[in-house]
Amino acid sequence: MRPILEYNSIIWSPSLIRDIEQAEKVQRHFTKRLLGMRCLSYDERLQKLGLPRLQLRRLHLDLIFCYKIVFGLVCVNFNDFFEFSPTLTTRGHAYKLFKPRCTSGVRQNFYTERVINLWNSLPPTVSFTSLTFRRTICSVDFSRFFVSSVVMLCCLWANVSV
Repeated sequence: MRPILEYNSIIWSPSLIRDIEQAEKVQRHFTKRLLGMRCLSYDERLQKLGLPRLQLRRLHLDLIFCYKIVFGLVCVNFNDFFEFSPTLTTRGHAYKLFKPRCTSGVRQNFYTERVINLWNSLPPTVSFTSLTFRRTICSVDFSRFFVSSVVMLCCLWANVSV
């Protein structure tokens, strides 16, 4: 099922919590049906099976496609999608992208908008050579980019109690 859930996710990647959880629900149900996994929590099942959350896999796919665009590995014109950041910072990596101001709520979820913060947040320990990029992004913690109902409920509760 994973190829079906991830097919063209760069284009259709869900942004609403309910859609993200619907996609994750497929993997959640599948892992629960495996022998000896029923009594474990979803996170424990994923850890035992060595599987990442689908949301994390979509983030990795976004980064890998961005890498391919930045380094010219796909037949897509870099300038049609991105531009390098004009400011030279000493933190992070040398391939930071410029994020233009987005005034449209619809545009915020487009690939070119959602991947820039993710790309720019990559630590300097990530190798930008073609053979090791995929491997080094696996060691980066992207949990702050996860959208989940638990995080949203905590944010809502914090706003209500203030």
